Formats: sequence, C-alpha cells, structure tokens
Amino acid sequence: MSRKKNNKTIIEVNNLTKKYKNLTAVDNVTFKVNENEIFAFLGPNGAGKTTTINMLTGLSKITSGERYINGKKNKTDIQKDIGVVASESNLYPELSGFENLIFAASLYGINKSEREKRAEELLNKFGLIDAADRKFEAYSKGMKRKLTIAAAIIHKPKILFLDEPTTGIDVASARQIRNLIEKLNNDGTTIFLTTHYIEEAERLSDRVAFLVEGKIKHIDKIENLLNNKAKNVLELSTGRGCLKKVESIRNEFSDQNIEFFSDKIRIQIKNQENIRKYVDALDEL
Repeated sequence: MSRKKNNKTIIEVNNLTKKYKNLTAVDNVTFKVNENEIFAFLGPNGAGKTTTINMLTGLSKITSGERYINGKKNKTDIQKDIGVVASESNLYPELSGFENLIFAASLYGINKSEREKRAEELLNKFGLIDAADRKFEAYSKGMKRKLTIAAAIIHKPKILFLDEPTTGIDVASARQIRNLIEKLNNDGTTIFLTTHYIEEAERLSDRVAFLVEGKIKHIDKIENLLNNKAKNVLELSTGRGCLKKVESIRNEFSDQNIEFFSDKIRIQIKNQENIRKYVDALDEL
C-alpha cells in the first residue's frame, strides 16, 4: 500500500528562532510539512536539528516565531496529535518492554483493555514479541530504538517526530528502523525526522531541508538538491613534505577546482569522472 499524497499542511513554521544568551541555535526557520509526507532535516551535528524538534513538540521554549501542529498552537492541544522519539531513549530500564508500552498508553488515557491490545499489536509489528517480558535495560540498542518508537505511537498520533532514529545502532537494526518508518508512513502517519546521513534522507524522505548553523539553506526533493548543489569531491592525504611536488601537477588539473593544504589535496571533479587519472598522476610523484 503506497501512501496517499496531498497538499494539506499539517506542520507550519514561521520565523522560528531559539537563542541561548549570545548563541542563536535556530535562526528564523520557516517551512511547511504536508500531511502524509516524510520530511527530513539534514545537517551536521550542532546544526540545530534537535533544537528545532524540541520547539515544535513543546519540549523547548520558542524565543521568537511561531509553529502550528495540525492547525494548533498550544502545547497541551498538540500532545494527542504527536509522537516524539528523542535521540536517547526515555523509557524505564527496570520495566519490561510490555510494561513500558502499557505505561506509555496510560499516560494518554487509553483504557486498560485497549492499551494491552495495542501493546501486543506493536510488539508483534516491531518484531519484539519474544522480548516482551524482558527488562528494557537488557535490550540491544536496535531493540531499544524500536520499542521507543512503539511507545511514541501507542496512541496513534497523526505526526511522528524522530530525532536521528538510526544513529548509534548496527546496520541491520538501522535497516529495520527505516523499514518501520516507511510502513508507518504508508499507514498514514506524517513523519518528521532529523538525520546527518544523506543516504537515509535520500531513501526515506519526500523533501529535505538542509540545515547549517541554525539556518535552512535549501528545501527540495533530495535528488534536486544533489543535482543542483552537490559537488563530487576527491580528497587525498599527502605527507607534509610532498606539498611542493603535489603543486607541480597543478596544470594537469587546470580544468578542475583544486585546493592545496599542508597535508592534503582536494579536487572538485565534474560529472563524476573516473578518478583513476588523478590517482595515477599523484602516484607518479
């Protein structure tokens, strides 16, 4: 089942700003997310991704600007519409997987029979039913992440916020998490995620906002960002004594944007050319 596309705005953000004394962590960020979309914030650590999620979900006070979640502005009003998965788990290590889900459901006012049914459904869906009675502290990192996502959607929210969902877990678990994200989206959940993995943004998202130092540089489909903005860069380390020799071959790269450093050379290569000729030229020095 493929997800339904539409242009109904479910998240609207206008000039959102967060300041800590002399530091501006998020700087006049403006964007919209459509219903049933997977929207990604892509950027390096410290770019302001987590701070933005915290303001969107009411976990951090907004310095200036405004945000609307499913048409609502008040923190209390938006809680039933959202699920939040932080980069670090907030579940209880001494409780079992099943008990953690039951507790999460109770916080949303779900009645006992329904929360037990919902917990079992999610444990099955996320492949955790065999570990249902095991304490959360004994789970692997991948299992912890999956249970944390399950707890965040126990109340069937319209929007799921995921802060770097695959960071720090093994490749197989990361693949499972990405598959779960796609399935949740196919079932109608709008996904807002942050990541510093460009391949993850490319695989999952409908659109990407590229965030640098608290500012959005570009918003577009990932293929458009790659085609229009990305550069093919070859970077090679050199011994410090080799700099003059390396500079002697500058003419061979006259059609390229080339930079020399004390211990490396960086070449911006056009059209994903074969890098062999550059490696051969350097190898002959």
